[in-house]
Amino acid sequence: MTHAARQDFAPADAELASCARAWLAQLGGERRVAELTLAAYARDLRQFLSFARVHFGAPPALAMVSTLSPADLRAFMAARRAAGAGSRSLLRQLAGLRSFSHYLQRRGVQQSAALGAVRAPKAPRRLPKPLTASAACAVTSVESRAGEDRPPWILARDAAVLGLLYGAGLRISEALSILRADAPVGERDTLRITGKGGKIREAPVIAPVRQGVEAYLKLCPYHLPLERHLFVGAKGGPLSPRIIQLAVERMRGALGLPDSATPHALRHSFATHLLSRGGDLRSIQELLGHASLSTTQIYTAVDSARLIEAYRSAHPRAG
Repeated sequence: MTHAARQDFAPADAELASCARAWLAQLGGERRVAELTLAAYARDLRQFLSFARVHFGAPPALAMVSTLSPADLRAFMAARRAAGAGSRSLLRQLAGLRSFSHYLQRRGVQQSAALGAVRAPKAPRRLPKPLTASAACAVTSVESRAGEDRPPWILARDAAVLGLLYGAGLRISEALSILRADAPVGERDTLRITGKGGKIREAPVIAPVRQGVEAYLKLCPYHLPLERHLFVGAKGGPLSPRIIQLAVERMRGALGLPDSATPHALRHSFATHLLSRGGDLRSIQELLGHASLSTTQIYTAVDSARLIEAYRSAHPRAG
């Protein structure tokens, strides 16, 4: 059963619910939207339909879409804000509703002019918090956890995963999806990664990272068939991202790192350190698998902030 077919849009009438499932199917099929994004869009639409059921006093139907006013949508966003939704969540909800409306329009059903008239809330621009180069190297080192009472192969596994995040700029989900057949060992110095939205990229893997993976494979007590995932848990099953997050949490105390030191911060560190060493934005965009250069440009702000901080702390007249 497909993701779209599993969705229940009970607040809506049968015709509108059917259109909603067809919209999700189109996004997942033709547009190749990621499963997590589809789930978020489905949840957002259900929340809007539940609101509309109360707001209009009747089950939402297709005719409702064309009669929506800006005031209706502002009332929905105010209700979501009151329920604790942040600007980023509201931006996504509005984008999903617009996508659904456009889908209906393309099929000659209904559309809402109000969706284009409502101003989207401004989301605060949060800068990534990279680690210093020395801290990033320490987090990816087996020696940093030498005092822990854990099997050596577990320590080597965690170091190999974290090495891929910092050394190749992978997301944790991307690192844990690598198959044994694709392990970057020996002369294999690239990985073919499928990132968000099904975007495929080639990620270079430097020698120290390959050596970390080789050390893990040498110590791993389990036979890993080529078609299985490269990284496994303590009992030989799939490795959970939470295990890697906990490993970094333990190291934070030992290394005196801030709470912002997370596995994903290693990916931020990869990009920031490349930029500070002269890497160009287009190349970093490709390495990270960002669909838009504007997403990558946030790292220029990070680098500028670090330069200003260094100036203020070092210049005799900065104080």
